[in-house]
Amino acid sequence: MKIDKKLIKELVDSLKEFELTELEYQDGQKKIKVSKASKSVEPIKTSTVVPQNKAVLKSSDESDGIRVKSPIIGTAYLAAEPGAKKFVEVGDKIKKGQTVMIVEAMKTMNHVPSTSDGEVKKILVEDGQPVEFGQTLVILK
Repeated sequence: MKIDKKLIKELVDSLKEFELTELEYQDGQKKIKVSKASKSVEPIKTSTVVPQNKAVLKSSDESDGIRVKSPIIGTAYLAAEPGAKKFVEVGDKIKKGQTVMIVEAMKTMNHVPSTSDGEVKKILVEDGQPVEFGQTLVILK
């Protein structure tokens, strides 16, 4: 198998850009995993991230609604372009499949659809904010 050095460099750059410790990429049978975690850094990272996530869960009342989560890691954008109208605002009634935001990863714009009909209760990310896979982006009533 030929090693795609350009792809590996892009993955390593993504680690730095999104402040990740590990990233996995798969295309068919080809699977690449890059990591910069060291034994001394990983426990510190874990202990600081967990309390922040618990605080977010408590303050956002995520249990009281339908969660729309990020399908990938990347950068969240609330509008199609800078200065344009946002895809959704708090209070908007939306339909299943309607785009709620875009998550950009490796120069690809990925539309994030609503998982069900509902009303936008809360938007949990800012425009241009890095997001993780599975992170809740929007809460619907």
